[in-house]
Amino acid sequence: MSKSLQNTMIDRILKPVDIAEKPSSSSDMEQQAKSPPEIKKVAQFLRSGGAGVKVRVGAMNGKRLDYFKGKSAVKALLSPEYQKLKGVPKVTNEDEARTVLHAVNAFAFYLRVARGDPSGSSSSSPRHLQIIQEQMFVPDEYYAWFYEGSQWTTYAGGIGMVALLFAGVMFPLWPPTMRLGVWYLSMAMLGFLALFFAIAIVRLIFYIITIVVASPGIWIFPQLFADVGFVDSFIPLYEWDMPKQKGKKKKSEKKEKVDKGKGKAKDISTNGAGASIVEVDSDDSKPKSRRVMVEEVEDEGEPSS
Repeated sequence: MSKSLQNTMIDRILKPVDIAEKPSSSSDMEQQAKSPPEIKKVAQFLRSGGAGVKVRVGAMNGKRLDYFKGKSAVKALLSPEYQKLKGVPKVTNEDEARTVLHAVNAFAFYLRVARGDPSGSSSSSPRHLQIIQEQMFVPDEYYAWFYEGSQWTTYAGGIGMVALLFAGVMFPLWPPTMRLGVWYLSMAMLGFLALFFAIAIVRLIFYIITIVVASPGIWIFPQLFADVGFVDSFIPLYEWDMPKQKGKKKKSEKKEKVDKGKGKAKDISTNGAGASIVEVDSDDSKPKSRRVMVEEVEDEGEPSS
């Protein structure tokens, strides 16, 4: 870690950020522009998907914002992915991670917020977020992102969409060979979709017939709509529609274990007072336990009452 960066981080820690009201996007960008390159790289890493920071969606003044918990950011800086980065502050323990994250917070890449009630009627609706005036990094608190990260993918996607629309508008001016190739390609795609729907209809009709003729029925390409790869969707060729009985099997196995443990008793010893100590093992779903029972035993020379 460079000396200038250490001084910057110390100054930011000794002087907590005080937010009187919701910061505007222009003020956020001004503070972010003043950040050292090392701090900006840390913010870019945390905002990327490779950091593994769990992002949630909240609502602030009618606008959706991504936010996260401080603990996940600490774990991200201690991960091997962060250690592979170059030009970032070195982090070896949680204290150093909190120091770096406080410096990132000081440049308004993210701000400390308090969570409120859900914004909608459902419990899964985004929660209301409110910025806390005194800004500092606390692992157990929540922080809302005011930094979008690298935007090159957004720009590339926008340029691609514009190019695609422009190419579609200029289709009449395409050379005849290109237009013919696009026509063949579109026909091939339509043929593939038609074949897929035909297979789905045929397999359903065949299944209905086999239910009547050969119950419980046969599915052709049983993995066709399963979450598997393209090749695995057509393997196996057919399969009987057998009902699953996993729950019944587990119950029967559990019952057998309980039955085996019942009624097991073993004489341990007989004391001089005419009593025998019997050990009874109970074998159920809980760990094995032992009970000691004292049972009266008649002496051989003593008449029974």
